[in-house]
This record gives sequence, structure tokens and C-alpha cells, in this order.
Amino acid sequence: MRQRDFRSLAPQTQEAIRFKAMSVLSQGHSQTQTARIFEVSRQTIHAWKTQHKKGGSQALCSKRRGRPPGGGWLTPAQERTLARLIRDQCPDQLKLPFYLWTREAVVELIKKRFKVRVSVWTAGRFLARWGFTAQKPVRQAFEQDAQAVKSWLRSRYPAIAALARREKATIFWGDEMGLRSDHAAGRSFSPRGHTPVILGTGQRFGCNVISAITNRGHLQFMVFKSPFTVPVFLKFLRQLLRQNQGRKIFLIIDGHPVHRSRRVARWIKEHQEVLRVYFLPAYSPQLNPDEYLNQDVKTNAVGRTRAATRPEMMGHIRAYLRSTGSHRPLVKRYFHAKQVRYALP
Repeated sequence: MRQRDFRSLAPQTQEAIRFKAMSVLSQGHSQTQTARIFEVSRQTIHAWKTQHKKGGSQALCSKRRGRPPGGGWLTPAQERTLARLIRDQCPDQLKLPFYLWTREAVVELIKKRFKVRVSVWTAGRFLARWGFTAQKPVRQAFEQDAQAVKSWLRSRYPAIAALARREKATIFWGDEMGLRSDHAAGRSFSPRGHTPVILGTGQRFGCNVISAITNRGHLQFMVFKSPFTVPVFLKFLRQLLRQNQGRKIFLIIDGHPVHRSRRVARWIKEHQEVLRVYFLPAYSPQLNPDEYLNQDVKTNAVGRTRAATRPEMMGHIRAYLRSTGSHRPLVKRYFHAKQVRYALP
């Protein structure tokens, strides 16, 4: 008996044939005879009869073909919930065995939250539709006080800025950083499968930098090889006052132990007519525009050069900072990053 390719027929045609086959069976024809009439196998007729017996006429209706809408089996409300969880929390906060949000982590979240199993490719399609892309994460300390950050942005800093305008003071944002000779940044082209090799000294040395910038494009800095101590910080403060004579300075810095030392506090009190110091919320480096200068120096003054000695390295850093400080628009750009725009004039 010649059989047609039933799968090639349109869904509506398949549905009509199933109903007609059940009608023929109800008239007393055998399954074999019905199969010959409709040019399908006897097993197919038996399967239709079983479905009809269990589910009635509804079981013979054609169903939607292909992958369910959205590439998975989730409702719009469930998808919104997942997108919110991924946006607002880390995997380990949801008791998942992952540190970063990957497709595998999303698969586990869907399974745990809604008891639905999807593939990593389906999870990838979900992420793309929700507007998520793979990005290098920014580290944030667990100890950061979210309420203190909100208070700084909404009231504390605006009050400092208003006071600076009234007293015609200049607001500087300060920070320190350590630099290493083996720091590398950027990428280099090489044949596939061959990791590029960059020659450099096997010696490891470093230096430190303390800097302060304003949203008007001013940059003050000091490069030194000794550890960051109270005498070093006081030396920088004296330099800051000396180079800004005749103008009051408001300096915003983090809560480093050197910054909060008793000796520094006494010195600042003695010079309170020309210098005031304000502290950022704890564990909140993202609020300091000077952090972007630090990253710039690490990437371009150290990571893309190969100094053979510490003096050579310090020379590269000084030259880079002088060049940056001589172009105020470059310094102003550090304040254009999303998290520090609040400090723009």
C-alpha cells in the first residue's frame, strides 16, 4: 500500500483527515481498511483512535508547531521576574553555585525558581531579548552602606557643593594608588593559538601616586617610591595649598587610615581657614572621579609601556600626568562617567 508523507501536509489538512478517519471507523470499517483509504499506516490510525478515546475531539485538533514563543516555556510575568533578579542581584545572593551571571547560571535560576528546564541556548535567547549583554563586571564591596551612598548623592554632596559656591572654594577629589612594573593592559595581535609574548624586565618594582582633580580640569599629583604614610600625605597637602594660594580648598577623599590619623586631623584643624576635608561613604570608590584618573594611568602610563627600572617607570608616570594635566578637557572627562556625573559643575 502506497502511503503519503502525512507530515508534509498543512496542519488544517492533517486535522481534517484525522476527523474523517474517525468518522470512517465509526461506520464499522477496520483500522486496516481506514488506513488504505487515507494512505497512512495502520499504526497511525491506531494512534489517532487512542488519542480520540482519551481526549475526545479536542485531541485530534492540530497544535502549534515549533519552539514556543520567546524560545522557552515561561510566561511574560515570569520573564520579567527573572530579568529583575538578574539585574538586581548576584547568583550567590540567590543561593546559586555561581559567582557571575552566565547562561548556565540563568538555566539554574529558571529551574530553581519555576521548575522549568531550558537549554543554555534558550537562556542565551532570553538574555538577548531582555537586553542583557556580556560585560566586565565592576567590583563592589559587601560592606558598602547603600543608605549612606544615597544620602551622599541626595544631600551630603549637594550641601558641600553649595557651601563651596558660597565660600568660593575649589573642590578637589583626591586618591592614592600603587603601581607595579609587571602590570599589563590591552591586547596584541598574534597568530591563532599562539599567545603573544611581550619582552620586559624580570625585576619587579613599583611606586605610588597621590593625585587630586577638580571638575574644572585642574590636576595636582605627586609620584613617590616610599610607602603612603602620614608625612607623605601632609607633604601633598602642603603642595596643594601652595599651588592654590589665595583660594580655599575643599578636599574629598576616602577613609584611608592615613587620612583619618590624629596627626593629619590636627594639621587640618590648624589650616581650617584654607582647607576642609570631607570623607566619602565607606567602601564607595565608584563615587570618586579620581578613580578614573587612576585607571587611566595604570592602563596607558604603565600597562602599555615597559620600563626597565623604577626611575624610568616614575619618569613615564610623571610625563603622562603632566601631559594630562596640561589639557583640562581630558581631566574633565573623568567626571563624565555615569557614576560620578553628580560631581559635574
